[in-house]
Amino acid sequence: MELDGQVALVTGSGVRVGKALALALAREGVRLAVHYHSSAGPANETVAQIKVLGSDALAIQADLSLPGQVLPVIEHVAAHFGRMDILINSAAIFERGDLAHTTEDSWDRHFAINLKAPFFLSQAFAGQLGKDRPGHIVNITDWRGVRPDTDYLAYSLTKAALLTLTKGLALALAPNVQVNAIALGAILPPPGRDRAYLETLAQAIPLRRVGSPAEVAKALTFFLKSDFVTGEVIFVTGGEHL
Repeated sequence: MELDGQVALVTGSGVRVGKALALALAREGVRLAVHYHSSAGPANETVAQIKVLGSDALAIQADLSLPGQVLPVIEHVAAHFGRMDILINSAAIFERGDLAHTTEDSWDRHFAINLKAPFFLSQAFAGQLGKDRPGHIVNITDWRGVRPDTDYLAYSLTKAALLTLTKGLALALAPNVQVNAIALGAILPPPGRDRAYLETLAQAIPLRRVGSPAEVAKALTFFLKSDFVTGEVIFVTGGEHL
């Protein structure tokens, strides 16, 4: 896919890795829909940065835990830009919860945002593409999807299911839509933690260092520029998933 002039929706792109992915796409000439839930200020700042890079963008607010707010996001993007070519499912919640302490509310929110929303966003995205236009879906997942973290059980389960969804969508939407996933490792510290926290994790990572959003962006652009790759996962983990 030639990226210049394409239209992408990146969920959760007002902050953190989602923002880095949106900016990386803008540098390739992609027009962006910057989705956010509660980070209006950062989302508008991301839009401003994209425009400085010479591309177009708009911010879209939606609570992806609410089914009624999912489909309008796709409709809004397609109506504003006249088309939509790329969907990046990046928005997620990451809350601690082992077997004894995972509540039903936490379980439901993890599955609603981390799995249900990507499914129905993908469904709506494929529907607006039609049968002939090519498109790309990239799901942002986690090494915990292949090696569950017992301190984050609900989160791990959603990310494992997202990997399965990636393969299912790759089959269901072929040949026009390519669907792939990027599994993250230690890229950014969790909210409330600083870089020193990540550095402590580096000793348990085979490459003995942590990653950066730039590494995730490289994986994303590889997928989007590849015409013969679908149903695959790139682990940007430094080997942590092993």
